[in-house]
Amino acid sequence: MAILSFPESGTELRDPQLIRKFFNERKIYFDQWSCDVVFEDTATQEDILKAYSKDLDPFMSSGGYQTADVISINKLTENYEAIRAKFLAEHTHSEDEIRFFVDGQGLFWFNMENEPVFNLLCQRGDLISVPAGTKHWFDAGASDPFVKAIRIFIDMSGWVPHYTESGVEQKFADFVTPE
Repeated sequence: MAILSFPESGTELRDPQLIRKFFNERKIYFDQWSCDVVFEDTATQEDILKAYSKDLDPFMSSGGYQTADVISINKLTENYEAIRAKFLAEHTHSEDEIRFFVDGQGLFWFNMENEPVFNLLCQRGDLISVPAGTKHWFDAGASDPFVKAIRIFIDMSGWVPHYTESGVEQKFADFVTPE
């Protein structure tokens, strides 16, 4: 279940319909898909993609997306601190950043023009598409990270991060993820 947080005011939204409306107003796609397959840690990328092909194939076809892969982060991920640091810096991409969370959770932060910074805790079943050019960052967690998500691309080169070097993410470094 997704949780939308506004750290500066201390408010949250937990109703999926209100969250979807909030994101739609900002041209950010948010949806919740059925997520009924449980994977062992030994599941391959192919196993995961095949399990969700009935949802992925039409979504990808309608959006012109060409490829998908799976990102899996957990406490055994080598060089996790370096990986986390790369995601934690505010950046943009030249194409949409799409993730469907098949397990675990992660926190997407947004720094939109003329709005307070907000974040969305994405969990199992949540799908988000961050539009190209949107300033954002992502946190899988400081300790005991666990994210298993399908990433969808038009062209993987579009996912190269373009760092803003604004430093705004540092203001929110002590944010505690809601439960």
